[in-house]
Amino acid sequence: MTEAQVEKRWWPRLKAWWMAHHHRLMAIEDSPHAIALGMAIGVFFGFTPLWSLKTLLSIGVAWLFNSNKIAAAISVTLHDVILPFMPEIYWWEYKLGYYTLNHTKTPKVQFAHMAMHDYLHWKRFVSVIWPTLIGSLFLALPCAVVFYFIVRALVVRTRARRAAAAQAASIPPS
Repeated sequence: MTEAQVEKRWWPRLKAWWMAHHHRLMAIEDSPHAIALGMAIGVFFGFTPLWSLKTLLSIGVAWLFNSNKIAAAISVTLHDVILPFMPEIYWWEYKLGYYTLNHTKTPKVQFAHMAMHDYLHWKRFVSVIWPTLIGSLFLALPCAVVFYFIVRALVVRTRARRAAAAQAASIPPS
């Protein structure tokens, strides 16, 4: 199978997935602020290394901030699109967090000297997750703010177009 054939297969699926989520977001009956804030919260939690808690945390925080929970859940799943890049993103988050916490460059990682129980030990887990969580703030906050303003503008523009189209359809021709 050639690369062009593979591209022809995944691009329509990706486009259809994106359009379905876009239409679902635009169909939500809520204020543009609530939808945009829900999206921003979901994007924020999408960058964190809290893998199994992302969706629950985004819905809970969206509920606390009285924003749209559906938009938060949809935007957390948007990170599935960039899933192939997430290991690199997590690596940069770890480096940023490590530097922020220790004010030094990250030490060279040597996987050969670690046994399986070292990976499962609580101290090792915290020594990796804590810097990654701190580093994720450097990516999550700016992306969430940008997403808030983009989604708010898109929702306002889409609703204005729909209102104009509805108004044009209801005016009888003269």
